[in-house]
Amino acid sequence: MTDSSKPDALKNDRFLRALRREPTDTTPIWVMRQAGRYLPEYRATRERAGNFMALAQNPQLACEVTLQPLERFDLDAAILFSDILTIPDAMGLGLSFAQGEGPQFARPVRSKADIDRLGVPDMEGELRYVMDAVRLIRQELHGRVPLIGFSGSPWTLACYMVEGQGSRDFATLKAMCWNEPALAHTLLDTLARSVATYLIAQASAGAQTLMVFDTWGGLLGPASFREFSLRYMAQVVDLLKADAHSRELPIILFSKGAHRQLAALADTGCTGLGVDWTIDLQDAREAVGGRVALQGNLDPSVLRANPEVIRREARAVLDSYGNHPGHVFNLGHGITPEVDPEHVKVLVDEVHAYGRQLRAASR
Repeated sequence: MTDSSKPDALKNDRFLRALRREPTDTTPIWVMRQAGRYLPEYRATRERAGNFMALAQNPQLACEVTLQPLERFDLDAAILFSDILTIPDAMGLGLSFAQGEGPQFARPVRSKADIDRLGVPDMEGELRYVMDAVRLIRQELHGRVPLIGFSGSPWTLACYMVEGQGSRDFATLKAMCWNEPALAHTLLDTLARSVATYLIAQASAGAQTLMVFDTWGGLLGPASFREFSLRYMAQVVDLLKADAHSRELPIILFSKGAHRQLAALADTGCTGLGVDWTIDLQDAREAVGGRVALQGNLDPSVLRANPEVIRREARAVLDSYGNHPGHVFNLGHGITPEVDPEHVKVLVDEVHAYGRQLRAASR
């Protein structure tokens, strides 16, 4: 553990050590969407804010909900409460969240003129509320655990921007990739530069790890994935490594449904890869050859099972990775709203307890 005698020194650096593939006393754990609707205190704060966007754009309330799960559970990292669509919103596309229908953009981008109008947003202008939230959260954490900053991937942002809303297949962007590939590449390049600038600003504000969520990368076939998703995540990683504020920070890439691309993702130079539940962690570890840490990969629906099943499945994930450095326990995707918070506590406690058992057994 890091020296905790300094006011802002990390008291728990287990998560960062695991990302560096260093030994840890047990397996660290945090949970995607750990601040969210399954928590009654989150629902109360959101009601006070009025709606999701008002909550996300209020640094004080964003800080409040970021810290809420840390008060309940012995988590090893905090993640900024925000949304993956902040960048396109700052580009003036008119983001809103319809009740029960997910995100919608009033002005989707479909033409060359639409895309030519886009530029990298001002991080201390339109997106200042995000940076203010990062600064405040980092201050309020007092070194308790590291803070994760994040963004959607260029491909995932483009999916929503072109479609104008959520979709099962985002066929409008796929059609652009087939029919007007140069136009798609122009959009993705603008987004890669925007994502990198956004993450660098979060690093400057105090984020200690940076994560890219490629939620819809798994919709692409192998060649299209390399051309339209992987290429631009690699560009983001290169830009982060070239900047003084972010070059030393761990970078996690999570491309849901793209586990056949793990070796190629590891080639980007990232620090860690998120893994969904459709691959065994032993196979994932072999695919990347120990070059990067792995984060995952419990099926989120397990948290709806009874506590003994949760414990059993948590142990199975830990056993599948084995007693090797470089594992951060997480779900294979975000926690769902109907989960009982007590089940999350069961999971967190079991991961720490069984992780310690694995290490003790190997001595």
